[in-house]
Amino acid sequence: MDRENLLGSAGERISSLLDVLGSGGPVARDRAEELVRQVTELYGAGLERILHVLDSQGALGPGTVSALTSDPLVSGLLLIHGLHPVDLSGRVAGALDSVRPYLGSHGGDVELLGISEEGVVRLRLLGSCQGCPSSSVTLKLAVEDAIESAAPEVTGIEVEEAAPAAVPALIPVGALRSRLDGLGAPPDGGTRSAAPGWAVPDSGTPASGTWQAVPALAELESGAVAGFLVAGVEVLTCRIGPDVYAFVDRCPRCTHSMPGASLQRALAAPVGGGLLRCPHCRSHFDVRKAGACLEDKALHLDPLPLLLRDGVPSVAVPTTADPL
Repeated sequence: MDRENLLGSAGERISSLLDVLGSGGPVARDRAEELVRQVTELYGAGLERILHVLDSQGALGPGTVSALTSDPLVSGLLLIHGLHPVDLSGRVAGALDSVRPYLGSHGGDVELLGISEEGVVRLRLLGSCQGCPSSSVTLKLAVEDAIESAAPEVTGIEVEEAAPAAVPALIPVGALRSRLDGLGAPPDGGTRSAAPGWAVPDSGTPASGTWQAVPALAELESGAVAGFLVAGVEVLTCRIGPDVYAFVDRCPRCTHSMPGASLQRALAAPVGGGLLRCPHCRSHFDVRKAGACLEDKALHLDPLPLLLRDGVPSVAVPTTADPL
């Protein structure tokens, strides 16, 4: 079983077993829950003792602590038992740091404004993320994903745009999954890896989607354009230098798919090309600016978030294959 998903699977299984035992009446359920609590406390005490022994032997230095907290399973157990050495604010800040490389590749950033006593994280989107139609998908599939893993006790996320009279937008608590439902315990504390060049383009893509691994993207050469069928969704990808971009394979101007599309260099633009040209209507789309159409400013390609997850290039595609 995948270690990263072990805690979540175990939590779901325990919750299901408690529900089954609960069908035997309140007494049976109370006893089952007490059994789970006792076992959890026992393992928690053992884990705390192990850390104490390591510390007393001088073996719990920064390197060891970093190795333990970067492991999703170990970090999750430390969170469950209240032994994680990094506080909530630090873990949220670390999660945001993990998504900054690809936000920065589009001139965007995110600022942590604070965390309320109720566990609501307040963020501000900066740069190209401010007022961008992709802010919802970037937040839902990238920022929220990282925060949820690192700080499962967070109950919600408020997003404030860096503009006058900005109105915070609240992501409801229900959008933040709890992988250990029924026990009140948090999921793993690991964070998804992010690397410069794996970008979440600005988009109007719905925030509902699933991450799908596309290993072949790692072999895409600079200047190349390639199409993939990912979970039933036709995806058009391209690489410009270290940056990789993914879009739904559909021209918004002529509505055709774009096999044979090519990258071109805009006038006075850096070498490497930044315009994706539709082979049918010959419209040009700036991949660095949300796939904005040069010929019709009201149109743009539908970009898809893309990043490295466990070292594998992955694309977040809509939950259905319906055209966007």
